[in-house]
Amino acid sequence: MFFFFGCIAALVIGYFTYGKFVDKVFAPDANRVTPAIALEDGIDYMPMPKWKLIFIQVLDIAGIGPIFGPILGALYGPAAMVWIVIGCIFAGAVHDYFSGMLSVRNNGASIPEVVGEYLGMSARQVMRVFSFVLLMLVGVVFVLSPAKLLNGLTGIDTGILVACIFGYYFLATILPIDKIIGRIYPLLGALLLTMTVSLVVAMLFGGYELLPNLDIMNNVHPGDKPIWPLLFITLSCGAISGFHSTQSPLMARCVTNERQGRSVFYGAMIIEGIIGLIWCTVGLSFYNSPEALSAVIAAGSPSAVVAEVSNTLLGPIGGALAIAAVIVLPITSGDTAFRSTRLIVSETFKVEQSAVAKRLMIAVPLFVLGYIISTQNFSTIWRYFGFSNQCLSALVLWTAAAYLAQRDKLHWIATIPATFMTAVVITFISNAKIGFGLDYGTAVIAGAVGAFVALAIFVFKYVVNGKPAAESA
Repeated sequence: MFFFFGCIAALVIGYFTYGKFVDKVFAPDANRVTPAIALEDGIDYMPMPKWKLIFIQVLDIAGIGPIFGPILGALYGPAAMVWIVIGCIFAGAVHDYFSGMLSVRNNGASIPEVVGEYLGMSARQVMRVFSFVLLMLVGVVFVLSPAKLLNGLTGIDTGILVACIFGYYFLATILPIDKIIGRIYPLLGALLLTMTVSLVVAMLFGGYELLPNLDIMNNVHPGDKPIWPLLFITLSCGAISGFHSTQSPLMARCVTNERQGRSVFYGAMIIEGIIGLIWCTVGLSFYNSPEALSAVIAAGSPSAVVAEVSNTLLGPIGGALAIAAVIVLPITSGDTAFRSTRLIVSETFKVEQSAVAKRLMIAVPLFVLGYIISTQNFSTIWRYFGFSNQCLSALVLWTAAAYLAQRDKLHWIATIPATFMTAVVITFISNAKIGFGLDYGTAVIAGAVGAFVALAIFVFKYVVNGKPAAESA
């Protein structure tokens, strides 16, 4: 119990200490006119109050990641909780903060354009491809997962539910951001937080022992899968997720003061980390062994765990509300995933978006492609999503590091997590069947060497030979 609450406290303290330090390094300018005011268009750019921005940002970035990821991460043991805390404070929240604030500094640009601004045209093109692929995978994953949960809750055919969710996504993609997203997200966010906390309370008063196993050094995965690098690929959204960088520009277009950045971007990631900690704790405490948890996952995916835990702990009504709160997450990220894709495509091909016809011109083909992808195997889609997601996070962290180095600021706050995530993704793709299929030892060496080379190139280009950049951008 004390370990769990200690982890929660660490995240909160991290926000008020390290989050404040990161904010100070970036140096937000309260007098600078933000894109929400300078470029207000009534569609994507419009001022919103800070409290609403925080709720929307949490739901935008969350998806099923801080629930499914921690449940799958719980198979490795309590080491997953340590990664959530450390990863969230020093990597994920830093990643989200800079993806949001650099967008604010660049007229609310989407993340590929931000990366291109500081890493060059080649990186811009790579990011355009990665972002498009990732967002399409996210949009599809976040259709299938809530459809399955709704099927278990209502009995309605999954195909019908998929069609209904796609229909909602289509509307949320083309309508002004305040018509649906700005109105209902704060209410859905309140439901999510209430029901998530209710699960912990129910376990505390239901006779469950929180975290019976606290051996963080012992990998208990039933499939003998190594913690490195798989835990850091599997457990993404609760610790660090490249998907978040595609969502932050949505709120960067609505921030009215740069001083709001720490609360909206860094703070939202801390909230997601707390959600991830709760679900990881549930996975480690509700089931009497990793094998029992694994059996439920194998029988019906992590959504089966969500349903069983919610109904058992909170009863039929409370369980239905808890499941509904979980369903909210993928739906409120899937819609903004497609919305972000529309904006990235529009920026790439210079298609102005104020006219409905031009928004439809991009949105319709996207949803046709999304439907085609949704017919593929879910587990295969998820594996590609995990790798693409963490590749994107590494690229965004390198972008933040370059931005800071170019201005002679403390770039190590981004450089260290960027190097770490580079090692993760290179090791994974070197060893994975969807990658090069090298033996584990060789893959680990490849990851370490690749990360070192990336760090050396960065230091040589941006620190040793870098030229000071203007502070205005």
